[in-house]
Amino acid sequence: MRIGLLTEGGYPYVSGDARLWCDRLVRGLDGHEFDIYALSRSERQEDEGWIQLPPQVGRVRTAPLWMAEDDGVVHGRRARRRFAECYGELAAAVCAGAGMSAGPGGDSPSGDRSGGPSGALRGVEADRFGSALYGLAELARDEGGLVGALRSEGAVRALERACRAPGALRPAREARVPDLLAVAAHLERALRPLSLDWYEHDGLGSVDLCHAAAGGSAALPGLLARHFSGVPLLVTEYGVQLRAHYLSAASSGEAPAVRALLAAFHGRLAAEVYERAALITPGNTHARRWQERCGADRAKLRTVYPGMEASRFAEVGESAEVTDPDTLVWVGRIEPAKDLISLLHSFAEIRKEEPKTRLRIVGAAAGPEGEAYLGHCRALAAQLFPDEAEGVHAVGDNPVSFEEIGGPEVPNLAEAYASGAVVVLSSVVEGFPISLVEAMFCGRATVSTDVGAVVEVIGGTGLVVPPRNPCALAEACVALLRDPERRERLGAAARARALELFTVEQNIAAFHGIYLEIVSHSPMRRVVVDDTGEPRPFGVPAEAHVPGRWTAARLLTAGRPAWAAGAPVRATPQAQEQEQEQEQEQEPVPAGEGAR
Repeated sequence: MRIGLLTEGGYPYVSGDARLWCDRLVRGLDGHEFDIYALSRSERQEDEGWIQLPPQVGRVRTAPLWMAEDDGVVHGRRARRRFAECYGELAAAVCAGAGMSAGPGGDSPSGDRSGGPSGALRGVEADRFGSALYGLAELARDEGGLVGALRSEGAVRALERACRAPGALRPAREARVPDLLAVAAHLERALRPLSLDWYEHDGLGSVDLCHAAAGGSAALPGLLARHFSGVPLLVTEYGVQLRAHYLSAASSGEAPAVRALLAAFHGRLAAEVYERAALITPGNTHARRWQERCGADRAKLRTVYPGMEASRFAEVGESAEVTDPDTLVWVGRIEPAKDLISLLHSFAEIRKEEPKTRLRIVGAAAGPEGEAYLGHCRALAAQLFPDEAEGVHAVGDNPVSFEEIGGPEVPNLAEAYASGAVVVLSSVVEGFPISLVEAMFCGRATVSTDVGAVVEVIGGTGLVVPPRNPCALAEACVALLRDPERRERLGAAARARALELFTVEQNIAAFHGIYLEIVSHSPMRRVVVDDTGEPRPFGVPAEAHVPGRWTAARLLTAGRPAWAAGAPVRATPQAQEQEQEQEQEQEPVPAGEGAR
């Protein structure tokens, strides 16, 4: 089977999101061929290059989302009219409201609390959005690109008309010219995949299945491959792109009109992706709830947990030896969402009950914001423990230490978890808690805040407390510090659960079965034969062997894309014989010879 793997800011780049997961998937399914279609997010990511790719990767095609050179396409009057109609319809569907009126938590993503449209209206606007999107894609294919058109004054004017139309979102009606320019620039960036030359018969049109490693822009090429060539689409989201957009928009400082319109656009795009996908694989129940709320059909959803390399933690997990029973460990990326401030206040309460307890914070800061947050945490640690503030950054007589993986005290990740008796997670926002799974592989008892997929991952093998509650976090940690037998039982149960659900092997096996399921239910678009003339595996679906009119030759002609209408067709000898037999059976009866 030939798979088109679609990524945005991810595989095969060295610093890509979900890089390890995609690489393990490709290497684990070495019986299939993979073509990589990657959208990059920055010039730095391009300069860092790719990881070493396995031999089953046939080709890699990339395109930048961070810049788009003018394609030099000059549209004639008819093309400009087509663009104005399609872009105007797209803008009208966006301004009519988001694809979802509220997230799983009940808050309106767009910030408009005036109420969302009715279900019937949402369906009409969804069809309108999809028709406009594919109309723009067809125009880009016919004319050679839309970069100039999407940047044009005509696009801004179309967006303004949609915002001023009756029934538009309340924040959209209040949009000013700078707001419209900001939204138009964002839409141009998000719609750049429409202008790519990836969708011909020698590109995504030739694969058996498109697998998008994320929603949003990463899945857009898969939508177009499905539209132009009938290629089935599989969408995997370990972090829901729409949720990530809402969280980033909330702290972006943009005007309410900009946030509302962009939320509406991404909501519409997510709903279209979920509607057209053959199957959707969320990484946990939390992501699944978001997808359902965004319009995903429950029958299409298959939860597939991320696969992690358990062998890295085998030595620590199998030994179950605690080197320091009075130490708490926090491991992760240092940023405000991890709420280390609450953890430090909680640790101050823990020290009152258990004075010998230490706290090791192991991780690196994420960007400038993370660096500033780390500095704030260090200052708070010095303030909370003034008598021990001297050298608070190193392990010694000080109760709090800030360390990074690779140092003398923490040479690797497994040693970080092995250095304490209890692993703590204090986040206020979390998707799939990778650090918890790693702690479970190491056989460590955990105390976590109830956010994201934490409860689903822990499954009763650790203690869970409300977020932003230092007192509850302190009580749970003290309870485990005082009960070593309970820690041992929870740690053993946690390791058994992790080995059952969160390994690379279970992840690869799940996707192998999903690939077969999708291809077996997809109509055949071509017959693929080898050097001997025999059909290759997965080239002929199961329906082709059913007696009757639904034969391979008929499937071949019926399922061919429009661009291949005049191309020669090569059918298998068996299909030709079956076709000839059917034609003989269907020959008209000569006049005068009735039924006897």
